[in-house]
This record gives sequence, structure tokens and C-alpha cells, in this order.
Amino acid sequence: MSVLIRPVRDHDIDTLLPLNNAAVPSVNALQRADFERFAATVPHFRVAVVNGMTAGMMIALGPGLDYDSPNYRWFERHYDGFLYVDRIVVDPSARSTGLGARLYDDLAAVAHGSGVPRLACEVNLRPANHRSLQFHERLGFKAVGTQDTEDGAKTVQLLVKDLESA
Repeated sequence: MSVLIRPVRDHDIDTLLPLNNAAVPSVNALQRADFERFAATVPHFRVAVVNGMTAGMMIALGPGLDYDSPNYRWFERHYDGFLYVDRIVVDPSARSTGLGARLYDDLAAVAHGSGVPRLACEVNLRPANHRSLQFHERLGFKAVGTQDTEDGAKTVQLLVKDLESA
């Protein structure tokens, strides 16, 4: 399996938008304008290409950005240094191949190189996303809180992986 993880390019959006929206409710649906804004403003928007086909993506943000996500804001209130994974999506055909872990390895390398001490993310508890929770636990993420979002329609587990001890 040939895997390339690289920064997003404008032409990727046409493939990433349906990939993202097919993963709802594990991630929130996005519009093309959302992807274009992420591509223009976030420090870490990576695409995973497997055997020439787009098979996954990760979007991560550090503190201090103008991003109105209650989960991102939670981490800003509780931690000084972090890279927050807003979303990681892997095509169903590429799941259980290690691609998600490779996307996280890429992010951890960026964090180490920048002196960022931890990775942060959230996983849905309601509606439950057991597969993602188990995946993140295997990677060494630890629960640090929960919160209700979307007017109580969702409950998320807030997770952190300290890189200093990883």
C-alpha cells in the first residue's frame, strides 16, 4: 500500500467534501465554503492518498484562531499549548489499514517540531461513536472532560494525548 500524506490542495475539496459528509454524524457536515476557509486558514489540513486515491483527511488547529467550535473553545480555556483535531475522516474502504494512525503520526511530528506538548480532540458519546473512541484510546488519548453540544443533541468526550510522555 503506497501512502502519501500531504497538505490539501484546492482540487482536493471536490473529493473531500463528500467524504466528510458521508461520515456524519461522526463529524459535522460541511459546505464547500467551510473547506475553502479551512484550507486558507488552518495550520494543519492534510490529505491521505492511498495508491493514488484520496482516502482520508485531517484538520487540526492550534490555539488563538477565530473558530467558533464549542469543543475547540473548551480546549482553549483549559490548555495553553495543543493541536486540536477538528476532524479526521478515513474512507470506509481504507479503515483498519493504519491510515488514521498515520495521519495522527504526521500531526504528532508537526507538534514535536513546533514544541506543542499535546494533541486534543473529541469523540461523540451521544450519538455513540465507539469505533473512534477505541481508536483514540489505542493511540494513547485520555479523557479529560465531557460536554453537551448542539443544544443537547450531542455529548462529546474530550480527549488529550500528552506528547511529552508519549
